Amino acid sequence: MDWMNRMNEALSYMEDNLDGDISFDHAARITASSQYQFQRLFSYMAGIPLSAYIRQRRLTKAAFDLQQGDKVIDVSLRYGYDSPTAFNRAFQSVHGVPPSAARLPDTVLKAFPRLSFQISIKGVIEMEYRIVNKDTFRIVGVRERISEDVEENFKCVPEFWKKSAPQIPQIAALMNTEPRGLLGASTCYGEDEENYYYIAAATDKPVPEGMFELTIPTTTWAIFTGAGTPGSIGDLQKRIFSEWLPTSGYEWATVADIEVYLNDDPVNMQYEVWLPVTKK
Repeated sequence: MDWMNRMNEALSYMEDNLDGDISFDHAARITASSQYQFQRLFSYMAGIPLSAYIRQRRLTKAAFDLQQGDKVIDVSLRYGYDSPTAFNRAFQSVHGVPPSAARLPDTVLKAFPRLSFQISIKGVIEMEYRIVNKDTFRIVGVRERISEDVEENFKCVPEFWKKSAPQIPQIAALMNTEPRGLLGASTCYGEDEENYYYIAAATDKPVPEGMFELTIPTTTWAIFTGAGTPGSIGDLQKRIFSEWLPTSGYEWATVADIEVYLNDDPVNMQYEVWLPVTKK
């Protein structure tokens, strides 16, 4: 529950600063996580990207202010828009009407309420997992630089898999240590030079030309098993962060989080999610 309380404290910080600057880094520090981890947690738990939520809340508040008689130019600046034109475009994209119509009688506007995170009991649907303490291991493969923008990474990572398809057989041939499977590893910790996504294999073999290695330190892992289509792994990750992690007694550690693909069947994919954790 401490973890859930910190998420709600971060929400309060952002709500108090809708009419000013909101630092994702500061919000992340409130939750004792990296900026990337915070944005990813928020997206999984809220079902909406963090930037989209803030935009909706600001434009909800903007509509209230316009209804109270505030000028469009003042409201646009208050909520971070450099020009009335940009504000007008954003306002219409959410409310379907221009800002000037907000104070007119019978104008229909949209209100997006403030979020609050709670533990929710949704039913008896088991999650299979095990806790493993694993010594240092090494992975080798190709990598792509990623950013702390979770929304952008949700787009670029699938494209990276497509682009890397010709190299995957060579990567798979390197595999000779645990975990045995094709690995997708994210090392987005908050320092730009460390922000990479790897498609790799665990191995002790030499690094082929054009590939890279990464040493994974001794870590405690919560390992979850799953099966289904490629899209189902996202559903499993959402459940891990919204249902398992808040009450598990563990916190997300600052180590690469890993997806282990155990087969290449697109209809019935077998996979594991390796979440690095530390005890609270």
